[in-house]
Amino acid sequence: MNVFLNIVWLLFGGAMIAVEYLMSSVAMMVTIIGIPFGLQTIKLAQVALWPFGTDTSSSGWPSGCIAAVMNVVWWFVGGIPIALSHLAWGALLCVTVVGIPFGLQHFKLMRLALFPFGKTVV
Repeated sequence: MNVFLNIVWLLFGGAMIAVEYLMSSVAMMVTIIGIPFGLQTIKLAQVALWPFGTDTSSSGWPSGCIAAVMNVVWWFVGGIPIALSHLAWGALLCVTVVGIPFGLQHFKLMRLALFPFGKTVV
């Protein structure tokens, strides 16, 4: 069932979100300071391609103040526009009964887009 939902996800908006993550990643990796943020967006693009059956958990590194500071910097570098994209897609998809599972995945990805540091993809 997850494979079918992932294929439908890819056809109806998932590919666009993954491309948005990859474009953001390339733009951030232009500078040396942006490389950690670019690596996080590549990880987020992986989840955005196949969200059904994947989950995130808190990792051991970076934790505490490092993760908090990196998340705050991430909000201004690219997290807020990507989270707003997830919010728009999630609200649009939750209008219909059929789209509710896909809208909920967008809301899950929105939370991950706002706080990517300190998370691991499972």
